[in-house]
Amino acid sequence: MNRIAILALGFSTGCVVNIDDNDGPPYDGTNSAPIVEWGAGGCYWDGYYYDDIWWFEADVSDYDGLADVSVVYADVYDRATGYWVDSFELYPTSSAATWFSDWLGASTYLDCGYGGYEVDLVAYDVFDAFGAITIIPDTYNLY
Repeated sequence: MNRIAILALGFSTGCVVNIDDNDGPPYDGTNSAPIVEWGAGGCYWDGYYYDDIWWFEADVSDYDGLADVSVVYADVYDRATGYWVDSFELYPTSSAATWFSDWLGASTYLDCGYGGYEVDLVAYDVFDAFGAITIIPDTYNLY
């Protein structure tokens, strides 16, 4: 066989290579939004840091599986004005369904003495579908 025939034979094998660039779960044409089953948050005084500590926690589920949940946020609003105050990312814990974070008070715009906050705990999946619940965080509620 001549070299051209061998080269043509190599290109005519019909091999198809599919490359999947999607890092999320396989998409079957339907998607269920995540569900925030439960949430809590609040602040407390920490003598070691000599600062308030704000914490947020959410239990999340998703009919597409927990790997479908990509991020969870705590969005804090002032109930009196409706204005957004601050947002915090929550991180997965050793329990795949539980997301948590805590923040030094000095790194936030929040005041532990103010009892007028509400927090939207919002979970997003890899397709940007979301689910949320609203909670009232525990504060000192001095004013």
